[in-house]
Amino acid sequence: MSRPRKRLAGTSGSGNGCDAQRLFAIPGGVLKNRNPLVADKGLSGKRTKTENSGEALAEVEDSNPQKTSVTKNCVKNLSSHWLMKSEPESRLEKGVDVKFSIEDLKAQPKQTTCWDGVRNYQARNFLRAMKLGEEAFFYHSNCKEPGIAGLMKVDVQFVRMMKRFIPLAELKSYHQAHKATGGPLKNMTLFSRQRLSIQPLTQEEFDFVLSLEEKEPS
Repeated sequence: MSRPRKRLAGTSGSGNGCDAQRLFAIPGGVLKNRNPLVADKGLSGKRTKTENSGEALAEVEDSNPQKTSVTKNCVKNLSSHWLMKSEPESRLEKGVDVKFSIEDLKAQPKQTTCWDGVRNYQARNFLRAMKLGEEAFFYHSNCKEPGIAGLMKVDVQFVRMMKRFIPLAELKSYHQAHKATGGPLKNMTLFSRQRLSIQPLTQEEFDFVLSLEEKEPS
C-alpha cells in the first residue's frame, strides 16, 4: 500500500519549498516517497507510473548537475505548466506491470494518485519545482501512438480528457514549422530532451497545445 501523502511545501507563502520536497534515493535507483508526486507503490498495491525505458539511459547523460542550468537553484523560474509521460500499454519491469493510462488515473479514488518511478536527475528536479494545483498534460508514451491524452493538475489529479487526442506526429509537425517561423513550439522540450518523462512548458507552449484540441487534425 502507498504511504500517506504529504502536502507540497511552497504552495503558500514565499519560497519554492525545495528543502521540504527532497527525494531520497534507495538502492536500485528507485525513490522512496518524500514528495506527494513520488511513491514506490500505487493505491492498488502496484506501481502506478514509470519512466519510459529510455530514461534510464538519460540518467547517465544527465547525472552531472553542471550540465544544465535548469537544475540549479532547485529549478527556479520555471513555468507552472508541465508535460508528464506515462505508459498506457502493459509492459513488465522487474515483474511489475508499469501500465498507467489517463483512464487509470481517472479510475483512482478521488481521481488522484502519486507519481513514481522517476530516476532521471533532471526529471527529479522538475518534480521538486512543482507546486500543488499547477497544470500538466498527461502524455501517453512508449506506445503505438504516443501523444497528449488529457489534463491533470499537480498532486496528481485527473482534470479532464482532451477534446481530441493530440498525437506526437502532429506536435512534431508544428515544432518543425515553428523552428523556421519562430512559433510557440520552436523550443519545446518534448523534442530537445525526448527521454525526459517530466518536462516544463512555457505558458505560450501550453496555451498553443491546448488550442489544438479545438482544431481539426493537421
